[in-house]
Amino acid sequence: MSDLDRFDIAIMRALEREGRLSNLALAEKVGLSPSACSRRLDRLEREGAINGYHARLSNRHLGHPVTVIVNLALSGQSERHLAEFEAAVRLCANVLSCFLMSGEFDYILRVAARDLEDFERIHKTALSALPHVVRISSSFALRQVVDRPAVYLDPVS
Repeated sequence: MSDLDRFDIAIMRALEREGRLSNLALAEKVGLSPSACSRRLDRLEREGAINGYHARLSNRHLGHPVTVIVNLALSGQSERHLAEFEAAVRLCANVLSCFLMSGEFDYILRVAARDLEDFERIHKTALSALPHVVRISSSFALRQVVDRPAVYLDPVS
């Protein structure tokens, strides 16, 4: 979507900072009438520039303070192997994100766990059981430094 104008950017910037704005408040912030703002917002959502609205919950407060980065290698990269793996990994509740990668490993996962014992359970019962997995390498995050939902429209660099 390369045809974003200054009003589209202003709407996205305002929602990036405060996603719970009413349409009236959003319209006032960006200098549009409420109906024009609503039409633009609908278009931004429909075209995928805005992917949704949600509360960012804390895994720590939900009882899953341990974050594990898991690298997985599969026995092959055929379309069938990838599709079967991806269908199965979507069912793993502790997997927060999964990326198909280039390089040494086929996938990188971000996994939430209650503690080391919980991750051992996840490793044994879920990750090792995923289709076509032949190698797993796990690293435990010591501290989160940056966690952004998207690239900010107002870069600080």
